[in-house]
Amino acid sequence: MIDGTMQDFALTLDKFLVHAAKWHPRAQVVTGRDGGRTDRVSYAELKARSMRISAMLQGYGVGVGDRVATLAWNTQAHVETWYAIMGIGAVCHTLNPRLTAAQLASMLTQSGCRLLVASADLSPLAQQVVARTSTVERVLIIDGPVDAWQGERYGPSVASLEATLNDVRQLAVWGSFDERAACGLCFTSGTTGAPKGVTYTHRASFLHTLRALQADVMAITASDSVLTVVPMFHANAWGLPFAVPAAGAKLVLPGRHADGAHLARLIQSESVTIGVGVPTVWLGLVEHLEASGAELPSLKRIIVGGAPMPPALMERIERCLGVSVQTSWGMTELSPSGTVSPPHDPKRSAATSGRPAVGVDLLLTDADGRPLPEQRGVEGHLRVRGASVIDRYFGDERRATDADGWFGTGDLARIDSDGNLIVTGRAKDLIKSGGEWINPAEIEAIVGRLPEVSLAAVIGRTDPKWGERPVLVVELREHRAITDEVLLAALRGQVAPWWIPDAVIRLAHMPLASTGKIDKMCLRAQYAMDGG
Repeated sequence: MIDGTMQDFALTLDKFLVHAAKWHPRAQVVTGRDGGRTDRVSYAELKARSMRISAMLQGYGVGVGDRVATLAWNTQAHVETWYAIMGIGAVCHTLNPRLTAAQLASMLTQSGCRLLVASADLSPLAQQVVARTSTVERVLIIDGPVDAWQGERYGPSVASLEATLNDVRQLAVWGSFDERAACGLCFTSGTTGAPKGVTYTHRASFLHTLRALQADVMAITASDSVLTVVPMFHANAWGLPFAVPAAGAKLVLPGRHADGAHLARLIQSESVTIGVGVPTVWLGLVEHLEASGAELPSLKRIIVGGAPMPPALMERIERCLGVSVQTSWGMTELSPSGTVSPPHDPKRSAATSGRPAVGVDLLLTDADGRPLPEQRGVEGHLRVRGASVIDRYFGDERRATDADGWFGTGDLARIDSDGNLIVTGRAKDLIKSGGEWINPAEIEAIVGRLPEVSLAAVIGRTDPKWGERPVLVVELREHRAITDEVLLAALRGQVAPWWIPDAVIRLAHMPLASTGKIDKMCLRAQYAMDGG
């Protein structure tokens, strides 16, 4: 008897754009530009352009496994370049323009990139980066002219991608490589330590996309218009450049601007139904709408992640925009989604980050990695495993997981009776005072609920008697006032008396890391020393 078989359908990311071009050819990718202008292209047109870019890259000698870096914003040109790189089995190494030239050059040197694609307005930064590494041989400029590149006699070859593309007529063939081939390289943000490289594979990102599209996750449909504010250099924009075309939805990209007025114009003009980004982005939108009195009736959902969501901000967003907020938790190492709260969960709150979808599993352990006997209602160290979870960091021979495949996230967490994840803090953020631990996240959550507070952070300051003592750092909402006594009084009866911070530091603008999270490394550098 001969067993039947199924087709060997490789799970490669090019298939998402091929699908969108064939079955949703008129759906659009829209890019917001300066002065309120927009550029738009259909998926069919974008696929054709992207395949020509692939042919151009092959003409430059780019092949399977070669790394091509991008230093760019969320634009059509960046999306085209992504698919062009990944479609021929090369690896897209996204660079974060909010990092320093020295940091970016170090990443390029590690990855061995010979070709860099850079946004025209980022040419000065790109030039500083290239000057610090010997690997880059060619630079292609997108989203503007090459004029900003001050040519050096002995530098890399620099050209406009668009101008070069005019001479390319052939289309490359996509997808003739193994689904386990690398597709992307992204370095962690480095908010708690040195950045580490995470290599994504086609198979892992394909499965991540299918998970994101589930009804209890992002639930994107062909009738949606999705504003992707989360940067493409931040963990593949949470997979949205794959998920949105896969669903046939409109993909709306903000370009280099993410201020409230710019986002409001895009939401209004493109009838955006879903917005995705870190909490601070939506704070800017809310403040713009409160000042202007404008309304955005098309917007139905906001998906947030990348940083804790203050309860007061979540309530403010839902009240001002008339939307439901979906909280989530993830990491660069998870491709990046770990958990997402369902779109219409009546129990949703800022404290919870939802449940994992199939393909992701969670485990709580003690500090030594031993599983806790009870997994619900207790705090432990969070570990995760699944098809889209890291196994090894780039350039590191050691596995990043334990013997059973569990990856230690560095987070402290609880899982409630309904299976919702509640991240209670970072193990590295814990403050040891007099031999006992203080969890900053619990203090931040309480202070963050005060209507006068926009952002709150707690760090440890060195203390000659106790070792460390907590210090509260706050950014107040515009035109709001509150005394230190009232700020600290909110904690009394909510936390142990010795947890109450010794001092309050007020900042006009909280320092934010490249991903929109509060930059605690920066705060510690400035305020962690006794008398600092």
